[in-house]
Amino acid sequence: MTAPLTVTLPAYGLPDLAPVIAGQQHALLFATVSGAHLYGFPSRDSDVDLRGVHLLPLREVLGLASVRETHARTWDRHGVEMDLVTHDLAKFARLLLQPNGYVLEQLLSPLVAHTTAAHTELVALAPRLLTRHHARHYRGFARTQWRRFEKTGELKPLLYTFRVLLTGIHLMRTQEVLAHLPSLLEAGQAPGFLPDLIGAKAEAEHGLLAHMSGAPGTERLAADVEALAAALDTAEADTGLPQEPRARARARLNELVVDTRLRTG
Repeated sequence: MTAPLTVTLPAYGLPDLAPVIAGQQHALLFATVSGAHLYGFPSRDSDVDLRGVHLLPLREVLGLASVRETHARTWDRHGVEMDLVTHDLAKFARLLLQPNGYVLEQLLSPLVAHTTAAHTELVALAPRLLTRHHARHYRGFARTQWRRFEKTGELKPLLYTFRVLLTGIHLMRTQEVLAHLPSLLEAGQAPGFLPDLIGAKAEAEHGLLAHMSGAPGTERLAADVEALAAALDTAEADTGLPQEPRARARARLNELVVDTRLRTG
């Protein structure tokens, strides 16, 4: 994994995010697009999920007052719902040291709205922070989304279920974080009806499976989800990923946090 391939966001169907980046209270080290746009199944009415890392001033983190490490905001911008969440660098680094696939996907997203040298170094460190326990993140995420699908019948959590299972399998087998569902389909082992689900979900963010022509039945869906969950278990058992992040990578991540904070003051 090298520096992220920056995609021209307007050409990807996304708005110009430069004004959003410029308007943040604290300087951003990076900002990327996550959510359905990253996963490859946005709808016409999808919101834009912007995720990133900011840097709190040195005086704030050294003082006695507690600091708010995460900033979250949702608003409407030119008719598009924006959802922005950023973490201070230290908190993001701690999340990277956990088996948290979500922050890895944000860091490695090719939909880059803003980047810096610190972002590039974080990306370079990412391969050495991967562990076999990241399978646990994807397994748990899949269970949560499947339960949501069972309650709502919506295509969105159903696609999330398949996406995270396939991402977890791919990670365990190849040591590569790949969150883009259409690309995962090309790698094989995915149910053949998924392209149709993606096409149906493109029409409405909260579309229902029951409204889809020729939709697969619940029993088949459950069987395919169970099969992929078993494949994830096998991939985890067979993976070459370590139990914990590489010791040198942990040390370098700590140095990066300290050096970046001192450098910017």
